[in-house]
Amino acid sequence: MTKVLSVFNKINSLRERYYKASIGKEALIKLINEAEIPEQVYNSNAIENSALTLEETEKILLKIDLDRFISEREIFEAKNLANVVLYIDKRAKEQEINLDVILLLHKMLISNIRDDVAGRFRKSGEYVRVGSHIAPRSEEIIERLEKMLMEYNASGDQNIIKRIARLHLDFEHTHPFCDGNGRIGRVINNYLLIREGFVPINIKFIDRKKYYNAFKEFDEKGKTEIMEEIVAKALTNSYYKRLAYLESRKIMTLIDYAKEKKLSHSNLINKATRQTIEAFLEKGIWKIGA
Repeated sequence: MTKVLSVFNKINSLRERYYKASIGKEALIKLINEAEIPEQVYNSNAIENSALTLEETEKILLKIDLDRFISEREIFEAKNLANVVLYIDKRAKEQEINLDVILLLHKMLISNIRDDVAGRFRKSGEYVRVGSHIAPRSEEIIERLEKMLMEYNASGDQNIIKRIARLHLDFEHTHPFCDGNGRIGRVINNYLLIREGFVPINIKFIDRKKYYNAFKEFDEKGKTEIMEEIVAKALTNSYYKRLAYLESRKIMTLIDYAKEKKLSHSNLINKATRQTIEAFLEKGIWKIGA
């Protein structure tokens, strides 16, 4: 609890710095957000076993020919999720999230992929399984999601890390859709973060094993600690990245920074991984605003 509170206080401090640094820099913020979309799309799809690389994802979104055959499904998975990410960046500030919004986001995500299930919850007799977890029956979905949103809204005085972690675990435990649950769950995280004045997060594919361990911990023990750590790390990383640009610092790779400062690169990587220095991952490379 003390650790989460400490990280929460740190994030609040970063949030205040971000607000000050962002004054008059709306155009730069828009560029940062737009440049991040391929990474958001790549990581979220990769967590769901997409074989697309980050470079291929970028080419699809930029309408550049690819060097190998890509299925129509993979193309729509990339394009649709990019459209959803763009949509929530604006919509989240205008509309409180509810079940209708969640259904709309799902329809945007799954259209042209599985039109038979796009924009609707699972029906009676439709079951889904993730690992050893079999999701609750369809008759429970609406009640569970309404309770999830009610508890989230009622806990507005608590720290955002715990609230997002709990809601995400509840949503994924329910698995309300036949397809697209993970991607929509991560979209909902960012919808809520943006709406509450935080920056969006990007849960990385490299953290996939830990991410799935968080679901296992929740399903077996009802605990949220691992997911809280993932959310906190992702949120800190997002602020470090944006502050490096907004505060007009020189962006360097961590290896170049180590050479310039004559520091141990491996030691800096360890610190970056623990987020004890203001380094951030961008396209799989650790960087820092010097």
